[in-house]
Amino acid sequence: MIKNNKYIRIYDLIISITIFLVLCPIFLLLFILCFFDTRNPIFIQERVGKNKKPFNLFKFRTMRVNTPSLASHLVNENQVTPFGRYIRKLKLDELPQIINVIRGEMSLIGPRPCLFNQIELIAQREKYKIFLVKPGITGLGQLKGIDMSNPERLAETDSIMIKNFNQINYFKYLFLTFYGKGIRDSIKTRQS
Repeated sequence: MIKNNKYIRIYDLIISITIFLVLCPIFLLLFILCFFDTRNPIFIQERVGKNKKPFNLFKFRTMRVNTPSLASHLVNENQVTPFGRYIRKLKLDELPQIINVIRGEMSLIGPRPCLFNQIELIAQREKYKIFLVKPGITGLGQLKGIDMSNPERLAETDSIMIKNFNQINYFKYLFLTFYGKGIRDSIKTRQS
């Protein structure tokens, strides 16, 4: 289990509030650009939280408004907007999840939150008791380049992260994420 949980929550709050305040102009700029791109700049999607409790995850919208609510690797590449491609590549679409962290629904570090329709991933995560911890903006699976299209490997990696989690690894994963290590969830390429 994640050790020093009260300290992790304090770190989450201090770091998230600082990021939010420092990057407020960037948040505003991205909000405006996403508004002109889709007319609906914030994307809210129900995800599976700690103890399988649902919560609304916030992101900047990178896909067209009519895109079905699926995992990124199942979505047609053509659904991603031109501006959305850039902010996804720079991982800026994830910034509003800072609000989820401040609200206590997520941690900065933890297993990436899945959708309720990702049945296979949920089954694997139940097997490894992943839902006993808060989901995170980034985690070991993402840093190792494992996305949700590989449920068993991702759940195993999440389990390793949770079992070995401590304050040192918390800051290590944060540093590696800010340094640019890791991947975005892949988008399926289809011919239209």
